Amino acid sequence: MAADGDGCARRHSPSFWKLIQRPATLPSSPRPGRPATHNASRNRNTQKLGPGEEENGPLPLLYGFRIHDYLYFQVLSPGDIRYIFTATPAKDFGGIFHTRYEQIHLVPAEPPEACGELSNGFFIQDQIALVERGGCSFLSKTRVVQEHGGRAVIISDNAVDNDSFYVEMIQDSTQRTADIPALFLLGRDGYMIRRSLEQHGLPWAIISIPVNVTSIPTFELLQPPWTFW
Repeated sequence: MAADGDGCARRHSPSFWKLIQRPATLPSSPRPGRPATHNASRNRNTQKLGPGEEENGPLPLLYGFRIHDYLYFQVLSPGDIRYIFTATPAKDFGGIFHTRYEQIHLVPAEPPEACGELSNGFFIQDQIALVERGGCSFLSKTRVVQEHGGRAVIISDNAVDNDSFYVEMIQDSTQRTADIPALFLLGRDGYMIRRSLEQHGLPWAIISIPVNVTSIPTFELLQPPWTFW
């Protein structure tokens, strides 16, 4: 299979209910605020990386969270999309969550692709940016959000009908770095979040991230109804 243009490997969506049946193994936390994340391996059905795209291998375990794991966040507002969403962290760049944000803004970037100066950069400072794939590398987007003071970036696929395939975000060829967490979100999920904000006339959503799904009773787990599982 051919690699995507911005250098990544596709992965199938996880079986949500199978993942939550597997308990997470987390090390003891010496201080409050340590993130609670779910440790589950990804499906290995991937596309090959393109020419010049190096796969540097997995990063080590850190605070019970590995770069190959899924990470979950919950939208708290608007209420019509109050679901738990699944994202995948970048493979070989970006940071990790050292704390759980009970309530933090998820701000759609303007322009959406976030390849340069952001017109709403002031609102992204100390918050999390939602950007779209395309126009530049994943690393470039992450650095733009970092330069605007964002705590993390969630990059949604620009294929709005994508409800089941994740991509593995890797470094570009510039040897640059980024320090904030970078997550990949299904295109359908990103579209539905933006659509809800537009319908309600809201500049941002309020989310909780990361969410430990193993600590939530099964009957309270609300996954987006449009997501394949």
